[in-house]
Amino acid sequence: MTAEALPAELRRAIVQIARTPRLLVACDYDGTLAPITTQPEDARARPESVGALRSLAALHETTTAVISGRALRDLAILSRLPAEVHLVGSHGSEFDIGFVHALDPEARELHRAVQAEVERITDGVSGAALEAKPAGVAVHVRRADRDEARRVVDAVHAGPSTWDGVTTTDGKEVVELSVVRTDKGQALDTLRHQAGATAAVFLGDDVTDEKAFARLTGPDLGVKVGDGETLAQYRIADTTDVATVLAFLLEERRNWLYGKQAPPIERLSMLASERSVALLTPDAKLTWLCHPGPDAPAVFADLLGGEGAGHFSVKPHRNGLPLGQRYLPNTMTVETRWSRLLVTDYLEPESPPHRTDLVRVISGETPASVVFAPRPEFGGVPVRLLREEDGLRVLGTSEPFVLRSPGVQWEITNDGLNDTATALVELEPDRPVVLELRCGTTDLGPHDLSEVDRRARAGRYWSEWATTLKLPQVAPDLVARSALTLRGLADTDTGGVMAAATSSLPEELGGVRNWDYRYCWIRDGAMTVRELVTLGSLDEAEGFLRWLHGVLSTLAGPERLHPLYTLAGTQIGAEAVIDSLPGYKGSRPVRVGNLANHQVQLDVFGPVVELVMTLAEARGELRDEDWQMVRAMAEAVTRRWSEPDHGIWEERHVPRHRVYSRVMCWVTIDRAIKLAEIYGRPVPTGWPELRDEIAADVLENGWNPTVRAYTTAYDGTDLDAASLFVGLSGLLDPQDERFQSTVTAIEAELRSGSTVYRYHRDDGLPGEEGGFHLCAAWMIEAYLLSGRRTEAQELFEQMMDAAGPTGLLPEQYDPVAERSLGNHPQAYSHIGLIRCARLLSET
Repeated sequence: MTAEALPAELRRAIVQIARTPRLLVACDYDGTLAPITTQPEDARARPESVGALRSLAALHETTTAVISGRALRDLAILSRLPAEVHLVGSHGSEFDIGFVHALDPEARELHRAVQAEVERITDGVSGAALEAKPAGVAVHVRRADRDEARRVVDAVHAGPSTWDGVTTTDGKEVVELSVVRTDKGQALDTLRHQAGATAAVFLGDDVTDEKAFARLTGPDLGVKVGDGETLAQYRIADTTDVATVLAFLLEERRNWLYGKQAPPIERLSMLASERSVALLTPDAKLTWLCHPGPDAPAVFADLLGGEGAGHFSVKPHRNGLPLGQRYLPNTMTVETRWSRLLVTDYLEPESPPHRTDLVRVISGETPASVVFAPRPEFGGVPVRLLREEDGLRVLGTSEPFVLRSPGVQWEITNDGLNDTATALVELEPDRPVVLELRCGTTDLGPHDLSEVDRRARAGRYWSEWATTLKLPQVAPDLVARSALTLRGLADTDTGGVMAAATSSLPEELGGVRNWDYRYCWIRDGAMTVRELVTLGSLDEAEGFLRWLHGVLSTLAGPERLHPLYTLAGTQIGAEAVIDSLPGYKGSRPVRVGNLANHQVQLDVFGPVVELVMTLAEARGELRDEDWQMVRAMAEAVTRRWSEPDHGIWEERHVPRHRVYSRVMCWVTIDRAIKLAEIYGRPVPTGWPELRDEIAADVLENGWNPTVRAYTTAYDGTDLDAASLFVGLSGLLDPQDERFQSTVTAIEAELRSGSTVYRYHRDDGLPGEEGGFHLCAAWMIEAYLLSGRRTEAQELFEQMMDAAGPTGLLPEQYDPVAERSLGNHPQAYSHIGLIRCARLLSET
């Protein structure tokens, strides 16, 4: 029997409960897992049900149990269920997980009296059987004469059932007397509490199961097996249907937890406008889009929650794998091509500030299937879709959303919470179908420009900028794509720059190292726009400095800076977890916000002052407001450089005296002095001496003679790729033996084939992570400074090979599993690629 044979409403309910964060699946045994038999000892659970329960129990945050009237010992022997499935016997008075009720002397005496009395009542009655249990006695009358059976049951009800301390449970042809006050409902509550379940499923067929059904509330799901009155919401016919329900629940739960063929991270392509981003899978599924900005809640979060979290898909009606995906040259427009179908996607630039407009153009010669399933607020609000003449209107959200789609005939279905629209689009040659998702407006009317003109305008927005870049001779195409990616991460309106386009893409599949990178780190933003300046584009740096001046204007001084802010320059909210999303391939938790906002990171001033210096050189002048900021940052370093901090990697540990942070404090003073000397500004008293003092402090205390390297911090022997900046920054001559030795030590401990890890120390978090592309870029630069060009070239080629087919890089790479990890696309990674290509071209 397939799931399609189940009632449609039950299927929808199973799909919904399969998405709960922590699920409890419990069921009765006789008549539910196993068919009712004349001889109770012959009842065997259906293998399909046992297999489904075992597989459910193996899933993350999923607990399974059998709650039966049978004694626990007999249930364990008869069911042969694996240890992963919890067993509860005697209607809840016997648990296998530490909840066994020890009988006090008074209860033991009552137990003996009850057993003696029911033995007396059934004495001489053929077919009546007693089943002694640790906390009670069951009287079975299934095989007795009907009149004799009624007499026995009546006598039990009139006698021991009335005794103080005795609980009676009536089932099918059985009466159970217990000296412990419990029932299947209480047992279900106990299991729910122990598992921390956010929702429970219970399946049962007996009268005794009604007490469990009575405890189901809210998102819980009750399924009655067979005939009879019931409190359960749904009903199925028999134990065969039970196996089908459990198998369908397993499939939906597994898909929700681990994703249906989640695409490799590096194969995702990014769309961008001047203020928004979106991600496409290799088969043209819109898998990630946030509104009203890229650091706002997601409208489509399929990337982190599967299709139930929102997606917008276009594909050939007759399936078929795409032939490929590419960016149109020098644009952020993406084409996905099948044999007879082409989907062209772009975000419209130059739209109003409150708008996010996505255009999807479908052309070709074969019918296309379209699915539109918006789930605003990370799927946190129910969605209704309203058909109108020219498209769909999304109802029930705080932000308005419409999909303009003239001529498309939509069918709308509901899964119990949300509407989904589907359509079969018939295509004609030279007559493409245009779908326009408009976020932030209720306007379904036609656009002033044709789609052809808008596509050309979107292309020009990027290509006219890209043609102004001064590209290196090494890997110019990949550098151009990296530059476009960095510009796509910048918000033209505010000047803020995202560290990455996504939240919670894992540093380890199935792990907890999942962070929200959709914000503007001062360090990352300064490094990003500085790299664009080196390619000849100054506007992004100008915008970022305006953004930074705006942030500083709200503070008493640079010392008060947080490490990161929203793209608008405001403080971010508290870090939170979205429990309703299972994460990319089951990697939880999914986070919004970032706790690093409250850390001390003294290295952030160095990249900002380096940016000012690089921009002044490109501009031929140093602006007064930029110099005043540099002075203020230098003064902040003067007061705080000797303090411990959390460092560039934002470890959630106690602060340390970190080599990289001290080097960046030195860079702040060194570059500030050079700016003053070049542009005729007075050098404040004490700066040159402070520069020398910081350098001496680093060179003496950062060096560890045991490991013959500059270590992470002054208090240990652990190594950190960021310590390469002792030489990369110019604090120490790269030809110095100590730098050469540091390069060798970091290479030996932290490099693994094509990548370089940040460190291998315990950072206070469980699990592992991949190597960082940025760290590999630092190693390439260190090789070049050490005269090891061949090794630099080889590592750079390996770094390029890790890029996806459209040229994008996430944060990390796992050289063992040979897969990409981390948020995507990552500014750090593309910064490193551009810098290495430039350096390799210059040497």
